Amino acid sequence: MLKRFAALLLFPLLMLLPLAATAESSLAEETQIIEIEESVLLTDDGEEIILEPETVVAPEVVNEAREDLIDRIIALGEELYEKAGGKAQRAHYASDIYVCKNFTTYLFRKCRDDFRMAEYPDVTLVVPDNMPAKQCKPYSYGLMWKDVPASEGNAFYAAAEFRYDTSLTYEENLALAEDFMREAKRGDYFQMSAEYEYGTGAHSAIIIADWDPETDTIHWMDSNMRGKKVNGIRYGIVQFNEEKPVSWWAACFCKKTRGATLYRLRDDIVYASEVAN
Repeated sequence: MLKRFAALLLFPLLMLLPLAATAESSLAEETQIIEIEESVLLTDDGEEIILEPETVVAPEVVNEAREDLIDRIIALGEELYEKAGGKAQRAHYASDIYVCKNFTTYLFRKCRDDFRMAEYPDVTLVVPDNMPAKQCKPYSYGLMWKDVPASEGNAFYAAAEFRYDTSLTYEENLALAEDFMREAKRGDYFQMSAEYEYGTGAHSAIIIADWDPETDTIHWMDSNMRGKKVNGIRYGIVQFNEEKPVSWWAACFCKKTRGATLYRLRDDIVYASEVAN
């Protein structure tokens, strides 16, 4: 009799358990909704404004050794610019450091000894020579370097390139050439085959700042872009922190058979002392 009485008492309680579970579930859902609504604001007119979730950007990893090498190259270029004092320097003979490619290579060689590539720690870093004219065909000489492997010291890779495409209109080529120049970053070695107001042929320069999207300009340093001849001997002007719009650069090499390449230092540049045996 007692057992039957107890069962009668427990029956209503058992009936209430699903209701309690449902209430708890509803409460959880309500709480969840409240949490979601925390990202919603109301205007003075009662309209909802859904806030976009914040995007967390991971900090860029900086290779200190690589940046140091670039800093040294640019600093030495500025030093030679100041030493020249605006006066043209001899840029005529193969040994003259103020010939355009000689200038950029000289800066690199003077700064490279404290650095190596992590993948090839026993190899001295080099800047490849320009590709011979015959191997540049069907393009003109000066738009690219020899294809030297990193295992032989080439510390650069081709980050971007432009080659005039005769299947496209000039306007289409020009747009591509401008986009190419917008890939320029601080420390890039720039190589082009051009026809412009300063002459026709190969030219080398070093980009000293990332492409500036606000002004759409390029900052660079070089030697012998501008120059003169005295008694048949060529003299070149050393330039530092020069600035020209992307459109100016693109027009220089946006010609049939012409083009340009941006060469960038490898990401695994390290201090030689870190990989010394």
